[in-house]
Amino acid sequence: MGLAVQLMMGVSLAACAGLRAWLPMLVVGLLARGGYAQLHPSFSFLAREDALIVFGVATVLEFLGDKFVVVDHFLDAAGTLLRPAAGTVLASSMLSNLDPLAATVLGLIVGGGTSFTVHAGKAVARAKMSLFAPLHAGLGNAALSAVEDILSAIGLWLALHAPLLAFLITLLALIGAVWIVLKFIRTGKRLFTFLRGRRGIKLRPSDADRTVNTQRAKA
Repeated sequence: MGLAVQLMMGVSLAACAGLRAWLPMLVVGLLARGGYAQLHPSFSFLAREDALIVFGVATVLEFLGDKFVVVDHFLDAAGTLLRPAAGTVLASSMLSNLDPLAATVLGLIVGGGTSFTVHAGKAVARAKMSLFAPLHAGLGNAALSAVEDILSAIGLWLALHAPLLAFLITLLALIGAVWIVLKFIRTGKRLFTFLRGRRGIKLRPSDADRTVNTQRAKA
C-alpha cells in the first residue's frame, strides 16, 4: 500500500475520530487483530486484547452518554483533547511505511489537526442545538448524536474500502466544520456588540474630560 493511500486512510479515520473518539480505535484494532488491516509496528498495541476491551467499553459509554444533554457537552469538553489524540494515533498507525518518529509527527499534523477541526464543528453544532433544548426536550441532541453515529460508521467503512472517496468527503467535512466555527465566532461577536450597546458604553477618559470641560465653560 502506497504512502498516499495510507495518508488518505489516516486522515479519513481521523475525521471519524473527530465525531467518535473510541469507535474508530475499536474497529481498526479489531480489523488488525483479524489480519484485515496493517498497522505500523509501533501502534500494534491497538490490536491487543486489553486495549480492545478498553476501546469497547469506552465506545459504549460514549455512544450512550452522547444522547443526553449536559453529558454530551461534558464529552465534547473531554473530547477536545481525546479526539485529536485518537486521530493522531489512527493516522500514525496507518503510515506503516515510515519510521516511528516520522509516522507520529505526520500523524499529529494531519490526523490530530483533522480530528480537532471536525470536533470543533461538531461541538459548535451541538451547542446550538442545546439552545433549543427547552423546545425539543433534548430529543434534538439525541437525534443529532444518532446522525453522528451513522456518519462515523459510514466514514469508517469508506476509509477502509474507498480511501480516495473518503478523503474527498473528509475535505468537504473540514471546510464545513471551519465554516460552522467561523460563523459561530461572527455571531458571538455581533451578540457581544449588541449586549454591550444595550448596557451602554462607558465614556472613555478623553470623552469624560471633554464633557467636564464643556460643563465648566458653560458655568
